[in-house]
Amino acid sequence: MKVGIIGSGGREHAICESLKKSDKIEKIYCLPGNAGTSEIAENIILDLDNFKDVRNFALKKNLDLLIVGPEKPLVDGLVDYLEKFNIKVFGPNKLASQLEGSKIFTKKLCQEFNIPTAKFGIFQNKIDAKQFIKKSKFPIVIKADNLASGKGVYICNNEIETNVAIDEIFDGKFGEAKNLLVEEFLEGEEMSFFTINDGNTFKNFDTAQDHKRVLEGDKGKNTGGMGAYSPSRLINDELEKKIINKIIKPTLKGLAELGTHYKGFLYAGLMIVENEPYLIEYNVRMGDPECQTILPKLKTNLIDIIVACCDGKLNEININWSDKKSLCIVMCSKGYPDKFKKNIEIENIKKIKLSNNEYLFHAGTSIKNKKVYAISGRVLNLVSLSHDFNISRKNIIKILEKLNWLGGFYRKDIGHKVIK
Repeated sequence: MKVGIIGSGGREHAICESLKKSDKIEKIYCLPGNAGTSEIAENIILDLDNFKDVRNFALKKNLDLLIVGPEKPLVDGLVDYLEKFNIKVFGPNKLASQLEGSKIFTKKLCQEFNIPTAKFGIFQNKIDAKQFIKKSKFPIVIKADNLASGKGVYICNNEIETNVAIDEIFDGKFGEAKNLLVEEFLEGEEMSFFTINDGNTFKNFDTAQDHKRVLEGDKGKNTGGMGAYSPSRLINDELEKKIINKIIKPTLKGLAELGTHYKGFLYAGLMIVENEPYLIEYNVRMGDPECQTILPKLKTNLIDIIVACCDGKLNEININWSDKKSLCIVMCSKGYPDKFKKNIEIENIKKIKLSNNEYLFHAGTSIKNKKVYAISGRVLNLVSLSHDFNISRKNIIKILEKLNWLGGFYRKDIGHKVIK
């Protein structure tokens, strides 16, 4: 099979790595990919906003399958466009992708189908939002309605912080903002719950806990994710049933009533309060860095699962997992998530030696003259599998200490809630 993967992050590198394990894979293209994917795939530079260019490439190379990694092409309708030309593509269509494209779309779906979520209000301008805040209890959550790369969420403890959040969102920090969401703050612990879907059938695709805050102790600004571990320490049989029956099934039913069926990865960001799940948000793709954390545990060939989804035959596939625990630490450029320098060489990366249970996934990297450079905020993902989260974390920190990249930083406390 000839397969194309759209995206350039650690998630896409992890997907490439998982796909190459199958002898069914003849060739992998990554659009545009990064320094890591270039070792196992052919990187192709294309304007992903130009759907015609993507279509022409898929037809020219006679691709058997195209996998869409990031959210923006999905929300923009790439799947709908490619399917018009009979190109097999894995990911949800434009309507289904509104689960991530508009937080307000999802909130209204929750309201209509009794899906447990935080109480909320929708505002179209700064004045109304700020007036509402004056009568609210703190802490309170402010969210941009549109895509924000995981960073458009503010947990505010006073009126000054909320005013800053409201101003930044309506002033266009995350793109044009027509609406803003204000939510009650739920006191609990977050969990990422994944399913894979073929339009009729869905199967669980593991759990994880992300670490969004930039500083140790879960402090500082929100980021795209500083690390993760899998499985979540919170998951149990009772909770899993509640998530499926109260959140996943009603969501899929709601989409069906809107005239669409969900195909692809579905990522439910949950808050668990006394073993009760509340939906915080949906993402219409695998999480990043959760994908890098979860896929190394997968024993069933990923290509078989995805092809079955595209063909509507997921019910014929058994998905098997390693019983090992997985932990991922993200190496970031100094200054992230604010301003940081780009095109900084990662000098020692070629010297890194990994065991069979260790993985290095590139995120924001490029390669030039056989040298690897950091070009984005989140740069590298180190993953270790073992039967003990503490051992996994120690293994990764040893590797990062050997890397000794002076242009980067990382959190040393990933998994602190599960490592005693």
